[in-house]
Amino acid sequence: MRAAFQEIHRSGFRSADLDTILAAAGVTKGALYYHFDNKEALGYAVVDEVIASNLDQKWVQPLRNAKNPIDVLVRIIQSESLKREDVQRGCPWLNLSQEMSGLDEGFRRRTAKVYKEWHDAMAEALREGQKRRVVRSDINPNETATFLIAAWEGYVVLGKNSQDPRTMQSGQRRVSGHIESLRPARGRTRVAGRVAPPIKSTKTITGSIKSQLVR
Repeated sequence: MRAAFQEIHRSGFRSADLDTILAAAGVTKGALYYHFDNKEALGYAVVDEVIASNLDQKWVQPLRNAKNPIDVLVRIIQSESLKREDVQRGCPWLNLSQEMSGLDEGFRRRTAKVYKEWHDAMAEALREGQKRRVVRSDINPNETATFLIAAWEGYVVLGKNSQDPRTMQSGQRRVSGHIESLRPARGRTRVAGRVAPPIKSTKTITGSIKSQLVR
């Protein structure tokens, strides 16, 4: 399963080569088709078992156990790899969603489930943070979670297209700065050497993303 994930992440689902997967996994074609009826079934399993698990470990579990979701979100964003090869490959669930959602309902439903689990974990962590008074009370957790996912994945797309790690560095600064602005005023900390200013609306970040596109 891991070999299939790596090949799909590298080449995309439609261009993924079964012989490459078999060679990396050290199994025969007969053994593969014993477990999976076709290539699509293998791809579905990759989403269900590998991609969903990766997202759970990276985002869901840390947020579920977070005393302060702001700290956790900033730490996850700042830990994102800036290696050129990782920037060039992009986000595995974003790649599959973009490639296959319009072509295959099975992939669309599965990647939508991955995004929902990501969103729900973030929104719930923000709600719990509001109860603990470590997250501003005037934000809508559901809308904020949707916006943060869209903003971060937008930078991932730009980084993959430009193949320039500096785009992702900019994304880390901008998105981390917005996350810091979700703290109550007394709890804000420094991001990249400065105090993160409050952001009055999502339009501010949207304008920042647009400015990246025209540079």
